[in-house]
Amino acid sequence: MEKQSSFKSWADSAARLVAVAAGREPADLVLRNLKLVNVQSREVLDGWQVAVADGRFAYVGPDAGHCIGEGTELVDGEGRYLIPGLCDGHMHIESGMLTPAEFARAVIPHGTTTMFTDPHEIANVMGLEGVRLMHDEALLQPVNIYTQMPSCAPSAPGLETTGYEIGPDDVAEAMTWPGIIGLGEMMNFPGVVNGDPQMLAEMAATMQAGKTVGGHYASPDRGPAFHAYAAGGPADDHEGTRESDAIDRVRQGMRSMLRLGSAWYDVESQITAVTEKGLDPRNFILCTDDCHSGTLVHEGHMNRVLRHAIACGCDPLVALQMCTVNTATHFGLERELGSIAPGRRADMILTSDLRDLPIEVVYGRGVKLAENGVILTDCPHLDWPAKARNTVHLGKDLTAQDFEIEAPKGANSAHVKVIGVVENQAPTEALTAELPVVNGLVEGEGDVCQIALVERHRATGGVVNAFVSGFGYKGPMAMASTVAHDSHHMIVVGTDRDNMAKAAMRLAEVGGGVTVFKDGEELALVELPIAGLMSDDLASRVADKAQGIVKAMETCGCTLNNAYMQHSLLALVVIPSLRISDLGLVDVTTFELTSLFVEGDQ
Repeated sequence: MEKQSSFKSWADSAARLVAVAAGREPADLVLRNLKLVNVQSREVLDGWQVAVADGRFAYVGPDAGHCIGEGTELVDGEGRYLIPGLCDGHMHIESGMLTPAEFARAVIPHGTTTMFTDPHEIANVMGLEGVRLMHDEALLQPVNIYTQMPSCAPSAPGLETTGYEIGPDDVAEAMTWPGIIGLGEMMNFPGVVNGDPQMLAEMAATMQAGKTVGGHYASPDRGPAFHAYAAGGPADDHEGTRESDAIDRVRQGMRSMLRLGSAWYDVESQITAVTEKGLDPRNFILCTDDCHSGTLVHEGHMNRVLRHAIACGCDPLVALQMCTVNTATHFGLERELGSIAPGRRADMILTSDLRDLPIEVVYGRGVKLAENGVILTDCPHLDWPAKARNTVHLGKDLTAQDFEIEAPKGANSAHVKVIGVVENQAPTEALTAELPVVNGLVEGEGDVCQIALVERHRATGGVVNAFVSGFGYKGPMAMASTVAHDSHHMIVVGTDRDNMAKAAMRLAEVGGGVTVFKDGEELALVELPIAGLMSDDLASRVADKAQGIVKAMETCGCTLNNAYMQHSLLALVVIPSLRISDLGLVDVTTFELTSLFVEGDQ
């Protein structure tokens, strides 16, 4: 392992930084023979050098020779580019199926040195206690993990029931914690638009603390509702999917966050606002939102997003700004990180190419953390309590009968509403289908199979049944997951009720996770014992198991890209058009519960 950081706050290191820059004291580390990428001025400075002291940049200029003394470590950059460590402006660690420590271990070799995380997944399961556990483990890491206090648990009050609820008092308390950077995405946009006192109080508590309010406006409506939401205070938004979405947000004073996650491909369709329309790029930020462990281990993290933005026609230096200094500035941290400049944390990457972006050496706070894909540092774990490992409470043993859907009396077929999955996008379609009735029960047919939401927080034994299409499943099978954004009950999708019951009970047995059954046998399993959302196992092992889920889904006929992510979002009742919750089927265009059967056919 590499040496530990001597990192200090700016206040504690200021005198030494000045002394090193002036040549009165030796630096801890000097890097020479570089092409320094300056994201402040958007230029490449050939031959510049940097000196580091107390984990911060002390000198950045053409010659750091006066900063070298006895004990100074000298590094030859070999003519490579030195770029700032990469920042993810909006993400959920839980989506990686990993704890903060293991997530950090996975992404450090990819050059991510700063993350702005919203743990609203665990907030829905464990409330403020869960947020605190995520926050505390995040602060132990050798990179910067800032926590946004979740704003919406439940995400849509009255449309779902969560394990715990978050309120203004929780937000106000969290704003006093050292690692809290702001308020997580304000998903309850109808609440903001309608002046809901709780939503406004949460945003007020955040602004009074001088912190940033995250946005989430998942509606195509650009009328008064959109302007009312902007007036409510959210400072950014990552829910855009079109060029006009990015433009409209920036015009209202928001930062437009362009995401490339495991299943969300929203950069290419929006970055033309900069590359073709010429809008000021400093108001655009790159992020991942949701990346599962397989993507992290095999494809990358923010380096993947950065490469993609460049491949979409963005100038490499502009794209780099979008995941470094732009992000830091947005969260009020421009003087602390996001660029290679005096006083900032010495988070940096050596790379030999600005387009292909091989991540060759990663430094965090002046310490070498990874080289050529190999991590060189420890990522400390919390001792997660038993309460966090016992969160799946079904209340009873489920059988095939729990997944039956009774047809209207006397019907030979049923006209039903169907959740339509859209590949690589978060929104769903609101479809309808005419399905057969057998022995009084509605049966799936063709690409339409069953979906069930199984209550798992309060042991009510509740099961809500509906229909979904788009996965392409064939033969008797079922897939179940306790990752079910955002309420995180249990989602079971299947073509056979016996398999659905077996899959659900298997997850109850292991304390949560994801499983696929076919013909009554388990094909794959990822155990997620922490809150039913995360594993504290190594990212590589979790990724291998997650890949097993992907292969099992393919065996069952599914060919969608990252279909697991689509599965896990089917209960997200704040993104149009049709979703499922523990209270029933939800029409997200009207934010109302709706009947499974098309009107007039009940």
